This record gives sequence, structure tokens and C-alpha cells, in this order.
Amino acid sequence: MALEPLATQADLEARGLTVDSSETAMVAVYLGVASTAVREAAGAPISETTSTITLEGEPGQWLTLPGLPVSSVATVELDGVAITDWRLRSQRLWRAVGWSGCDGPSEVEVTQTHGLPDVPEDIVDLVCRMVAGALKAQRSEEDGTGLATEVITSERIGDYAVTFGGDGRVSEMDLPQYWRERLEARFGGGMQLLRSR
Repeated sequence: MALEPLATQADLEARGLTVDSSETAMVAVYLGVASTAVREAAGAPISETTSTITLEGEPGQWLTLPGLPVSSVATVELDGVAITDWRLRSQRLWRAVGWSGCDGPSEVEVTQTHGLPDVPEDIVDLVCRMVAGALKAQRSEEDGTGLATEVITSERIGDYAVTFGGDGRVSEMDLPQYWRERLEARFGGGMQLLRSR
């Protein structure tokens, strides 16, 4: 099941962006793409969801869970066998006998509820700004060529000349490195979702 976008059309309109009824479907696509880019950079779903993840069992008693914050854990399987002798403490699972098997590394499958009940306003704003940039680019040319990334690197007026170049971005959906670092630090990074319920 796909996660809901981190922002809505109403969030865009609250920020002063008017969305024509003919653009509703396109805006929904942009909201989904921007949300995916932000979640990927964060390494976490950000909004609350239930996911089943698979981790390699660590030799010690503690197993750190990705996708912060973790609010609850429903089930835990160690090498395919359900176990119940664990406790959730400080975003980690504790188990007295540890997480690795006697014959080497183990596979731990955890079904957990994680993420935030309400998406933080700065994340909503980031997604809205990404969508606004894509919508502006799309609106700039009727045939859709405004979506092509072209940056004017020089322009001369006498005997008109213009030079286009790329700035390394493919689209408005590319996050700058400082945003990637900020999201990873805030949400823990490294989350690999296998399936969400």
C-alpha cells in the first residue's frame, strides 16, 4: 500500500498557489513524487505507518530499529520463528539472549508502527515548494517542454544570444545535499521498507 503524500493540494493553496481544476491530477502526481523524494532522503516514511522490515540480527542484546520514531512493535520473528521475549525501549528492541543465532548471523523480521502522527510543517512546506517549482516549470510552456531542465548560464542583448547549461539537477524534485543531510540526521536514515500495511 502506497503512503499518502506528505502534503496536499489544500496545503499548496494555503501557501498562495492556485491550482486550476485541469491541473488537479498533475498536482497529485507531483505531490507523490516530491513526497517519495523527501522520504527517500530521510530514510523513513515520516508520516505514521505500519511496516514490516527485515534486519540482520546483532550479536548483542540491543537491536536498533530504523524509521524513527517507533511507537510500537506488533510481531518479531527470528529466522522465521515468532518470538516474544523482547522489549521495546528507546527505539530499540532488547532481548536477554541477543539477536544472533548460534550458527552465525540471523534474520530478524519486525512489524512496527513508526513515523509521526502529524507531518511537521517544515516538511509540508518543503514538499509544497518542490511541487510549486515543478508546476511553474510545466506552466512555462504549453507543450510541456518547460519540464526540461534548462538553465540560462549567459545572455547578451545586442545581437541577442543566450547560452543554456545544466546545474546538475534533473528536476525540481531533486533535493539539495543540505536538505538530504538534514532529513537523514533528523529521521535516522537507512530505512529499507519491505512492505507497508
